[in-house]
Amino acid sequence: MLFHPFEIAFCGYSGSGKTTLIAKVVRHLSVRHSIAYYKHGCHRFDIDREGKDSWVVRQAGADTVMISDPEKKAVITGSGTGTLLERQAFAEHDLLIVEGLKELPLQKLLLVDSGRKILDLLSNGSITNVAALVVPDDPTSWPPFSVPLFQRDNIGAIASFIENLLLDRALKERPLYGLVLAGGRSSRMGCDKALLAYHASNQLVHTAKLLQKQCSEVFISCREEQAKAYRDFGLPLIADTYLGIGPLGGLLSAQRFMPDAAWIVAACDLPFLDEAIIRQLSSERDPLRFATAFRNSQSGRIEPLCACYEPKSRNRLLFRHLEGENSLAAFLNESRIRELVPQKSCALQNINYPGGYTFPPST
Repeated sequence: MLFHPFEIAFCGYSGSGKTTLIAKVVRHLSVRHSIAYYKHGCHRFDIDREGKDSWVVRQAGADTVMISDPEKKAVITGSGTGTLLERQAFAEHDLLIVEGLKELPLQKLLLVDSGRKILDLLSNGSITNVAALVVPDDPTSWPPFSVPLFQRDNIGAIASFIENLLLDRALKERPLYGLVLAGGRSSRMGCDKALLAYHASNQLVHTAKLLQKQCSEVFISCREEQAKAYRDFGLPLIADTYLGIGPLGGLLSAQRFMPDAAWIVAACDLPFLDEAIIRQLSSERDPLRFATAFRNSQSGRIEPLCACYEPKSRNRLLFRHLEGENSLAAFLNESRIRELVPQKSCALQNINYPGGYTFPPST
């Protein structure tokens, strides 16, 4: 990853039609995804023309300038900022399409010219990480290659290939872990909600068992002072390292422990949670978004404490925390997520007070 967790480059000689092809693919993918685009290899470009206000201030010594109107913004800065600026600019989007950068180890679609000269660079190792070739004629007339071939006008197939390539990579390279959120103080309940037993086992163990059916590993999120009591249940613990900020502290602590994992979090005060809900969350998650979460059909609210948070959410959550924004619900409402409708709305009903549990629930 250079600029974005989900990126692919279109590479080829100048004049091979990269921009035209990219525009067609973006038009196809943008129906379902938010697309970012990075153009590399311009000889020189100038968006603050001589005599304009931004040019005058840049010439006076300003290192970074932003210009904006009601519809768009542009940042003009020097080239010594590394990739951090680009990563932040692209972070809001589902995927990034790069034009150029054939020398870097990005996954690539290689546009083959009519003379097939660019294949020399492929054969001698000058171009690596090629995921597919885009050819100007019928792929069936070509000899076998170790990667797929697409005719350049087959936009639907090219777009689907990119989408599936990035999704498959996300699912293979990002483990899915479970996190039982048990770090609350249970002040309204008057006793530890995690140790209440609505089923054969207490909520700590019961919720962990539900997550274990879909997650490769499951951890208990708790405060340090709870750890001694919870160790007796034989489940691995992640003690909060971000303190006093509620469930966000548990999630950030888990992401700090394993930043490349996607985390399904489930609060310990959801006694009606069942295997079907966790399976739905696991099977329908969108790893290209920040998170996947249920919207309660009755309340209309997003449920932040039974949701799947993707690895790319970590930086955004950290920046929000630095700004004093510690609400996971607000994060989900203000971010690109996949929304699901729970199969049973009662499955997300929480119990916070003594006597609040009735089985079966009313809805």
